[in-house]
Amino acid sequence: MCGIYVNTDPIMYESRTRSLRIHGVITTIRMENAFWNALQEIAGHEGVTTNQLIAKLHGELTECRGETGNFASFLRVCCLRFLAATEGGALAPAASPPAPQPAVLKLVQ
Repeated sequence: MCGIYVNTDPIMYESRTRSLRIHGVITTIRMENAFWNALQEIAGHEGVTTNQLIAKLHGELTECRGETGNFASFLRVCCLRFLAATEGGALAPAASPPAPQPAVLKLVQ
């Protein structure tokens, strides 16, 4: 049973910190590469860049809750919900998914 998990490429659970601008403020977010990849997939599905997606989610969360709390954890949960919805058929696949890139290129922005 554990083989499917322990044989995961270590690059997928390596953490990366990315700097981005959210509503004019530069901030950093640290997450595992697997989540950055999922955010890129969501952004492709929405037809926006990853940074635009994150800024949009931040704005909507702030509007809905009044604060963001642990925003990186919120983004991780968004990724899991998206993947579950995609697998469950609740979301149609993106019309034109982004072209695959080597993992190293996904981390640099």
